[in-house]
Amino acid sequence: MAKLFAIYQQPADPAAFDRYYFDTHVPLAKTIPGLRSYEVTKGDVMGMGGKHAVYLIAVLAFDSLAAIAEGMASAEGQATAADLANFAQAGVDVMMGETDMI
Repeated sequence: MAKLFAIYQQPADPAAFDRYYFDTHVPLAKTIPGLRSYEVTKGDVMGMGGKHAVYLIAVLAFDSLAAIAEGMASAEGQATAADLANFAQAGVDVMMGETDMI
């Protein structure tokens, strides 16, 4: 299993971010070939010392890093990546890695 983590910074207008993210971006991302599951944080992202500056974390699961690469290289993956410019003006960090349940 491999996961892609999209870590979104605090938007200027959280309501507009949520509306676009859940109504437009999520349905688009869910078309990426090879996507197995899609999770997002709910409510405030918390750090050990309290509320974190990060607004939302999305975790997309695939079978492998190769499957992530293939999915993101597809037309659907490219459209999803290009869509970030439409709502993630505050910034988004995208990371990925192989994962194990331990």
